Amino acid sequence: MMALMTIQSLQKSFGGLRAVDRASMQVHQGELLGLIGPNGSGKTTLLNMLSGHLRADAGSVLLNDKNVLGLNPTQLTRLGVLRMFQMTRVFNRTSAFDNLVVCGLAQGLNESTAYARAAELLEELKLEQVMYLDAGQLSGGQRKLLEFGMCFMVPPHIALLDEPFAAVHPIMKETMSDFIRRRNAAGQTFILVSHDMPVIVELCPRSVCMNAGKVLAEGQTHDVLQSAAVIEAYLGDESTEDEAHV
Repeated sequence: MMALMTIQSLQKSFGGLRAVDRASMQVHQGELLGLIGPNGSGKTTLLNMLSGHLRADAGSVLLNDKNVLGLNPTQLTRLGVLRMFQMTRVFNRTSAFDNLVVCGLAQGLNESTAYARAAELLEELKLEQVMYLDAGQLSGGQRKLLEFGMCFMVPPHIALLDEPFAAVHPIMKETMSDFIRRRNAAGQTFILVSHDMPVIVELCPRSVCMNAGKVLAEGQTHDVLQSAAVIEAYLGDESTEDEAHV
């Protein structure tokens, strides 16, 4: 399988804390890669560097064999690297339909294509009934689905999804899972960060587990989750949280 993105010895420190510690991995063309790990393991920091929202201290990120580390988010978006955040980012005082259209126009679609594409995505994401409401009037799950659509007005080369299922109603979660599954079957590449292990098992054939900024294990998702080191990392995280609540 051809590597679409190759991450080599990526590092990022905040003061004395090394948030990402020489992390290396490959993302293959057309794969849906799970990125898992306990809280504070460096997953979001890694996505922030891959999407240009955070500058790395060292390492390289090759996209189709071109080093793209250090490019800003706008430059990376133009190269097809799109990011979905844990905290939903939509234009709250603009209609759901216009949120999609604006994203399409910003990425080079003409007006008629942007309108048609927005209508298709609203139907696929089951948001037609709220398409003319301001995004700020939508539920949290609907806003999450809308942001999802915004990322796919122009299909990216690689989509970086950071906890897309967090605090989403089960019905909307299923809509989102179906959307990811269909896109992946059509060849779309994803990195999916999630604490929802059943979803990771269902959607991601291969996963990478991080802990304390390092890549702890990678391989077939079932094998990674059965790894003694991965189990210990998660149990250690839970016991730390338990102690913090005592």
